[in-house]
Amino acid sequence: MRNYLVVTFAYWVFTLTDGALRMLVLLHLHGLGYTPITLASIFLLYEFFGVTTNFTAGWVGARFGLKSTLWSGLSLQILATSVLAWQAASLTVPLVIAMQGLSGIAKDLTKMSAKSYVRLLVPRGKADEAAHSRRLLHWVAALTGSKNTLKGVGFFLGGYLLSNWGFQVSNLIMAGALLIALLVSCWKLPAALGKTAVIPRLRDVLRTDRRVFHLSWARLFLFGARDAWFAIGLPIFLVDQLDWSQAAVGAFLASWVIGYGLVQASAPRLLGMQRRADAGALIRWTLVLLLPILGLCTFLLVSPESTWIASGLVLGLAAFGFLFAGSSALHSFLILHLSEDENVSLRVGFYYMANAMGRFLGVLASGIAYQWGGGGSTGLLACLGVTLGFLLISSLGARALQSSIVSDRVPT
Repeated sequence: MRNYLVVTFAYWVFTLTDGALRMLVLLHLHGLGYTPITLASIFLLYEFFGVTTNFTAGWVGARFGLKSTLWSGLSLQILATSVLAWQAASLTVPLVIAMQGLSGIAKDLTKMSAKSYVRLLVPRGKADEAAHSRRLLHWVAALTGSKNTLKGVGFFLGGYLLSNWGFQVSNLIMAGALLIALLVSCWKLPAALGKTAVIPRLRDVLRTDRRVFHLSWARLFLFGARDAWFAIGLPIFLVDQLDWSQAAVGAFLASWVIGYGLVQASAPRLLGMQRRADAGALIRWTLVLLLPILGLCTFLLVSPESTWIASGLVLGLAAFGFLFAGSSALHSFLILHLSEDENVSLRVGFYYMANAMGRFLGVLASGIAYQWGGGGSTGLLACLGVTLGFLLISSLGARALQSSIVSDRVPT
């Protein structure tokens, strides 16, 4: 329990600074006159490095232990915030892109480490496997849900720090908080936890269990479906078509992330997942996500200029967030449930490599679909169309997972 609390503390501090840094960079560079295309390119690199990092992070964790990857993630974020503070008066696009790249690497090193630690730290005691699975589901949901809630809080924190302390001091404050988390985790956590007895090869990351492969496929398109309309299309639509201020859009999206995180943290109890957390449930949770998206599509087609469109979007996004939180919590449980103690970092690394690729594709698809759709209601409809397609592909991945579990005769 002590180790779990230390890991959670480090992950919480990192998540707060990650959300705050994203908002700091976005608002500060927007104030300096950077174009939306330039800002988008900066964050695309952040997502791209998540893909490459997860490819190697699982191997590094298995080779040297999870403490090394957690320490590396926190250290890189300290470096990124410190350099941004040092160069605050003379920021350039290449420098900001490089630091966002470092932050992207840091984010996925820290996330992979924290999630893998949970798999190893959940106590088994004398409980049977079903009881252990229920406990694992609760611990994962609590960690992941709190992370998403705090990321939304980080958005608010970034705006507050920038308004009251400026860009340079804000980055120094975050570097100091990260340093405290680094020292605590280095002091309290055991060094070799997660290290495998047999030294893995880097290519072993790709030689994953087919169940993990199918789950990763489903995860890739699930998160691609979310970002295909949430990342670019929705914020631009709110600003350009509904005349929302940038502050209002930021607060709205931050509130959604916080609410999504709260639902995810309480998903096992609130959504009854502890009774049946398996591949069949994952198929149902993925398909039911189609309903709010279809409802939004119908609403935009029938009344594209309605004065009620803002209310419709808020309700649709709330319904989507509630269901998406449940699906995501089930995903996070299944990847740990399907991993063994000796290969957990390799499996989680591969899985979150797919997660990062999904975010990358979703952000890219959101911008392309909105622009090719002509912007406005038709542009947002194009984004929602991509989301529908991605959700259907994700459900096929969940179906393949169910088939592979049955054929391998592994209890779900």
